[in-house]
Amino acid sequence: MSNFLTSVAGSASAADAAPAPSPRGIRPSDDARGSGRPDATPGAASAAAALRSGRLSGAAIGVPAPARLSSLDTLESEAIHIIREVVAEFERPALLFSGGKDSVVMLHLATKAFWPGKVPFPVLHVDTGHNFPEVIEFRDRTVERLGLRLVVGSVQEFIDSGELAERADGTRNPLQTVPLLDAIGRNKFDAVFGGGRRDEDKARAKERILSLRDEFGQWDPRNQRPELWNLYNGRHTVGQHVRAFPISNWTELDIWRYIERENIELPGLYYAHEREVFARDGMWRAVGEVSPPREGEDVITKTVRYRTVGDMSCTGAVESQAFTVADVVVEVAASTLTERGATRADDRISEAAMEDRKKDGYF
Repeated sequence: MSNFLTSVAGSASAADAAPAPSPRGIRPSDDARGSGRPDATPGAASAAAALRSGRLSGAAIGVPAPARLSSLDTLESEAIHIIREVVAEFERPALLFSGGKDSVVMLHLATKAFWPGKVPFPVLHVDTGHNFPEVIEFRDRTVERLGLRLVVGSVQEFIDSGELAERADGTRNPLQTVPLLDAIGRNKFDAVFGGGRRDEDKARAKERILSLRDEFGQWDPRNQRPELWNLYNGRHTVGQHVRAFPISNWTELDIWRYIERENIELPGLYYAHEREVFARDGMWRAVGEVSPPREGEDVITKTVRYRTVGDMSCTGAVESQAFTVADVVVEVAASTLTERGATRADDRISEAAMEDRKKDGYF
């Protein structure tokens, strides 16, 4: 028994040793963490039997409890596994990166997946021309810091060329599909990581982790491949591509808890700040060049924050006193409305607005 106790104590001290810190706040992923098993030690059969029968407690003989991953560790491990699988299986992947919180978390996961090497694929942003300036500045700064290649698909360029026309309501989010598919085709991307989550919208809840797009970039929700036992089928023919969703099983609260844990930087729009706004469609719209108030819409100054960032012409703010990440975690935990349903006017067009756009190739 004394040999067994000595062996277990040695195993516990090795398992508890903290890994050396990595630069830029990147921690090694948790998918390789070990767990001590008392019955794995030679000569420990009798002690293990006593533990299982309840006659002897593990704490009494210094046996560590089996390691258990937290919910965030599990989600992180799954996401990193998906990212690595896609990179291994596809030739030209890319990651959709807008500077929004979901794409920032996804890029952080990709950075951890290949640390200490660089992220081995470019990032792709479809710029509506109506993005918040703070978000574009954050996007460019992040790309430069990580040494990434940025590919931009511009809605404005397609409007200027006459291939797209401005909508009567001024909203450009639905116009992103054509520049997105053009960028995928020109760069011959065969897999595109997206930050979609199943809790955002009914249409996104229909997506698999790997979702096939046909030669026209279109999605058929009835043509979904089974993904049993976390096995992902990436087979596709020439001209087709796959959308990959590493954070599909995350919720908005998971995203914010992970941002808090990993100390991830975000654009300041996500935290409470004073801004000139006006009320429209039950939302607070920011006053700006692309979102001017109409006659009868009074401009006032409020303390607001954004739950999602995108086209200024259709994205609303919410009143908030959440000035820190911890404040946002509490606020999101208490919310009963989804972020898109509460703050995106383009998702209120119809019950099937998102699904209709996704069928056409929207992300």
